[in-house]
Amino acid sequence: MNPILSAPSLPPSIDKPERIAKVLARAGLCSRRDAERWIAEGRVAVDGAVLTSPALTVTAENQIRVDGKPLPEPDLPRLWRYHKPAGLVTTHRDEKGRPTVFAALPPELPRLVSIGRLDLNSEGLLLLTNDGGLARRLELPATGWLRRYKVRVHGEVDENRLAALAGGVTIDGIAYGPIRAALARVRGSNAWVEMALREGKNREIRRVLEHLGLAVTRLIRLSYGPFQLGNLARGDIKEVSRKVLAEQLGPRPEAGLPARPRR
Repeated sequence: MNPILSAPSLPPSIDKPERIAKVLARAGLCSRRDAERWIAEGRVAVDGAVLTSPALTVTAENQIRVDGKPLPEPDLPRLWRYHKPAGLVTTHRDEKGRPTVFAALPPELPRLVSIGRLDLNSEGLLLLTNDGGLARRLELPATGWLRRYKVRVHGEVDENRLAALAGGVTIDGIAYGPIRAALARVRGSNAWVEMALREGKNREIRRVLEHLGLAVTRLIRLSYGPFQLGNLARGDIKEVSRKVLAEQLGPRPEAGLPARPRR
């Protein structure tokens, strides 16, 4: 049986304590930042004592309550494919007031977090999950999942310089790992470039292509690991079936979920 999908949500013990804000976030109630605010407002209690600081770790033996109520039983991990349009920020709340991915989702969905991010002007496949632990595992470079993109650029493309990205590149002191890049087609002063990478630092593709003298005019993520954008329409979201999730994640022990403390 798949350990990711069938392991008990509330094991009798955990290997190491976890910060209380992290536990609240993993329960799907809020973000870690919101959890810290709730604690400052006196809304969180552990073993009957109201917390005044988020600097507390808890184990499976602790009893946690928010507004006097125990934490909800967590759902089993679930995963969705979302076709992110350009113009949305991948965050729950934006300090600049820009429209966000999560505000655009159907209201009947549970609270979701993203696996990795796509910046404001990027589009394509964004994986969403109801489990923060699963998200952190799947976005780690150690997971080794390939992310594929197609990118429209303006400028003259040097195919030799694209091929050289396979050996990695350092830009302004930041080392970027191997990138597979190839010219797909050219139309006038514009071209489409296909790219694939495993790490995905912040704005990596844009910075690397700008380093090559190319201006990115459109960036679309086609896949993240085994999950494909396919024919998912822009703005649409579709849950990955439990069967497919088990097939894709079952043989990967590094993707197993960390244990959770008791409520």
